[in-house]
Amino acid sequence: MAFWLADSRKGQDSDWIQRFDPRFWTVNYPRPMVATIVSTGPDALRVEASFLRETDLGGLIWASEDTIDHPLLAYRTDRDYSHTHLSFRWRSGGVLALDAVNGPTLTIEGRDAQGAARTWYVRLWNYAQGSPEDAVVTLPFSQLEGGFSLPTDADPVWPGHIDRMFISFAPQGYVAGSETPLSAEAEGWIEMSAITCDGERAMLEIGDVFLPPHGLAIATGYDDDGVQTPARLVRTIRQLGYRGTVLHYVGMSHFFRLSQSSGDFLVSTSGDPLNTPTRTWHAAFFAACAAQGFRPISSLSYELFAQHCPDGWMQRDHLGNPALTGWEPPSSLLSPAHGQAMAWLQSVGGAFAQLMADAGCEVRFQVGEPWWWTTVEGRICLYDAASAAALGGDPVAIPDMRAPLTPAQTDLLDAAGALLAQSTAALVSAVRAAVAPDPVEALALVFTPTILAPAMPELYRANLPLGWAAPAFDRLQVEDYDWLTEGRDAARRRAYETVNTRLGYPPAEQDYLAGFVLDAADADLWRRIDDGIDEAQARSPHEIIVWALPQIMRDGYVRLPAPPSPPTGDEAMQAFDDILYPLALGRDATVIPEFSTSVSVTASGFERRNSLWANARLRFDVGPGVRSEAELGTLIAFFRARRGPARGFRLRDPSDFSSAGMVDTPTELDQELGEGDGLRADFALLKCYGEGEALQVRRITRPDAASVLVSLDGVVQQGNWTLSPGGVITFDEAPPEGSVVRAGFLFDVPVRFAEDQLEISGASFAAGEAPSVPIVEIREAP
Repeated sequence: MAFWLADSRKGQDSDWIQRFDPRFWTVNYPRPMVATIVSTGPDALRVEASFLRETDLGGLIWASEDTIDHPLLAYRTDRDYSHTHLSFRWRSGGVLALDAVNGPTLTIEGRDAQGAARTWYVRLWNYAQGSPEDAVVTLPFSQLEGGFSLPTDADPVWPGHIDRMFISFAPQGYVAGSETPLSAEAEGWIEMSAITCDGERAMLEIGDVFLPPHGLAIATGYDDDGVQTPARLVRTIRQLGYRGTVLHYVGMSHFFRLSQSSGDFLVSTSGDPLNTPTRTWHAAFFAACAAQGFRPISSLSYELFAQHCPDGWMQRDHLGNPALTGWEPPSSLLSPAHGQAMAWLQSVGGAFAQLMADAGCEVRFQVGEPWWWTTVEGRICLYDAASAAALGGDPVAIPDMRAPLTPAQTDLLDAAGALLAQSTAALVSAVRAAVAPDPVEALALVFTPTILAPAMPELYRANLPLGWAAPAFDRLQVEDYDWLTEGRDAARRRAYETVNTRLGYPPAEQDYLAGFVLDAADADLWRRIDDGIDEAQARSPHEIIVWALPQIMRDGYVRLPAPPSPPTGDEAMQAFDDILYPLALGRDATVIPEFSTSVSVTASGFERRNSLWANARLRFDVGPGVRSEAELGTLIAFFRARRGPARGFRLRDPSDFSSAGMVDTPTELDQELGEGDGLRADFALLKCYGEGEALQVRRITRPDAASVLVSLDGVVQQGNWTLSPGGVITFDEAPPEGSVVRAGFLFDVPVRFAEDQLEISGASFAAGEAPSVPIVEIREAP
């Protein structure tokens, strides 16, 4: 199906919003502090914050340029605030009040009248009427002045170029630059209501595209998306055409409540496992999903930000090193055997399940990527104290999962897999108990590039345990985006077979996760991702989920809906009937290779020629090949069955049907299809004409399957490849790097009748005059 990477709106629908619409503010803060924002009405918002250090300082942000939303939905950039007024009611608690020395300050980043970069600091208390914690603030941008005391410290703001502005908020007892922990976690909140913008530039144009539903679902992540309002996220999801599931990864670094321990901030094992900002945000997010008919899934993984993970909870390799991921700063993996770690994880799962139930959503819970971490050097991390005890007390060392393993080592991996399966089952049971008697749909996520890495052929024993086999979960979710974007098609196909065979979930009980593009510079990978979506649809999964929304918005990915179905009662036209033209072409049949070339002649008689086609397209006239009335009847019947030009078919070109020369017997060395790179498994059949700069490469999409011969470095290959649709050789294993893939074959031309009518005169035919039956080649591949 077609897709588009949009970089801006170009004529698509738009609407208008009031500048400072509460849905489009964001928050920012330093770790380990947490803050979230929720739009509570058409003119109101609320910020919740959790402070842990004296230096914690958050910001409530309005940006003049919308760099967050999808390009088709973003509001228009307008940096000119001249003659614009902003007014709102301010209420707060647990944060420094408006009249405090370091109280809420509007920091404005922009440029002065001469174009030089400037920052102004506007004390809100100078523009407030009321009490320090309940006041009406009015900001006339053309008369706005920075400075603590006015008019003594007045620093006039230039309103003609403002890039962004943010309102600071800090805990009571704030000390700038002090890393000293507060005596206990401090919570604060801010409410802005009756938000009104008037004046000359009070409105902003905003994208209002509504894509038709295209059959795909979407994934989100709290770590990335939690700085926005839930209303903004759900608006984007719906208007980009996504429906059904919203797979929401709750994250690894912001959702949990922290407590101070010997100078470190570690996850709290007592009381509510979720911090208040997270609770408030997710309650609003789940409610917004329910209101729009979405079915959210809470995805909770065994991954935790290492800085906040107790040492004893971490998986470790046989050398005692903790399991640390490649993120910077790193995360770690929780030990499935550690009782306290698993009890905490279960409490988190139950808390999110209860939030979903309270919002009116059906409870759907995913165990996200539970696995034993394995380092790039092949050291599997199942030797932390709790795991070692659970695995017999002194489990055999596995120094390198890439090396051949002994029976004792594979037995250990099987036992580790059973332990992992017990852990995930206990997690699901805890989630069910949290919302009983309401039902829970339980899902598990399998990331095949990690757990089925070819370099570690026995890793599946630990990370794809038989304890996950159906019906352990209601549905399995599979993602393979590393292999997809790297072109490892053979590994992907083999992984589907392994997962299906080992766990036994039919396609209708599996979801496919498509994506993602980590780096904006690699946006061209969306082509592979979109192709992967099309491929997944052929497997008929329960649902296809694009991972993930932040990358979709950043790169402007747009999945276009399928063409409409034919009207009821009409048979859907098939593009191609894979059958051969039934009559042999006689010597008098005409074959015409044609190009499309534009030729312009200048006033002086010189020519300028532009070749519009890289390859010739063939035309035939097969009428002269009809030699009898019986063959004429066959032609008429075949024409009617094809409904004229409506359906394509095969035609053997009598002058060019072999990879060897034009009509010779093919061999396995005839045509070079490409070089192996150790990743690619698919090689399209090609035929080359000419050489050097004049070389033309023709894609062969309709080979004679029985004639195809394949070789690697000149050695005939048998039993390790298949012929896929479209004339593609698909190897079971990607050919080694540097190996040369060649093939030989016979082939037909995909064609159609050129006209809707077949004009034949019986008298003329009887007199020996051949009818004209024009046929034209169909382009099936670039």
